Amino acid sequence: MEQAGIAIIGGTGFYNLNILENPRNVDVNTPYGRPSDAITIGEFNGLKIAFLPRHGKKHSIPPHKINFRANIWALKQLGAKRIITPDVVGSLQENIKPGDFLIPDQFIDLTNARNNTFYDSGKVAHVSMAEPFCPELSRIAFESGKSLGYGMHKKGTVVVVQGPRFSSKAESRLYRSWNAQIINMEVSTECILAREAEICYAYVGMITDYDTFADKTVNVTDVMGILEQNSNNANNLVKDAIPKIPQNRGCECGEALKNAVV
Repeated sequence: MEQAGIAIIGGTGFYNLNILENPRNVDVNTPYGRPSDAITIGEFNGLKIAFLPRHGKKHSIPPHKINFRANIWALKQLGAKRIITPDVVGSLQENIKPGDFLIPDQFIDLTNARNNTFYDSGKVAHVSMAEPFCPELSRIAFESGKSLGYGMHKKGTVVVVQGPRFSSKAESRLYRSWNAQIINMEVSTECILAREAEICYAYVGMITDYDTFADKTVNVTDVMGILEQNSNNANNLVKDAIPKIPQNRGCECGEALKNAVV
């Protein structure tokens, strides 16, 4: 099976990685079923890169139905040690504007009934999520966006809701009162599983709207309009970031299970 040390997981509106040379699709079976779609492997800057669209290439899988375990397991099988994921988020703060990017360093997980661990039978593991996102990979993503002149926010908390519905105004105002910066429907589940798989994980939040605390109600049409602009910028950010990733990891993500398995 082909190996790719760096993986990109594409969120809403990010269904292909246009920087890959000689792209070919790879079907990967896992103990948890099939991933969201075939994984594309190609070359960029002398490196093999894997790309997986989280919702499928036709966006046919809603957030609460994504087989996160199969996705992360498949990328692990392909040799991924780093994952960068550009994804759509809503802003909870006025100074974080549609068109900006935010690289979170914390999350609040409000999802329910999701398969968010590989250790649900046989072995028990309590993996630390005190610092859930890889600091090294997150720094590289931020610096790449900054060097390209994008509106970048270095740190922040992402509230992760079950979906697929958007928030009520009361919910959105509650999240704002927690001093959270952005809102999403997928990142915590994926981030937890990546940590259990000892894969570095950085999240690039693409701001498409203000959440429902604002006077204007969130709707898919407006989100997709901003997303077209952001997706091109996200491709450029990933293109700039990949050559800056060092061969050897300078973080602790690769030893996440060292003191976690009972």
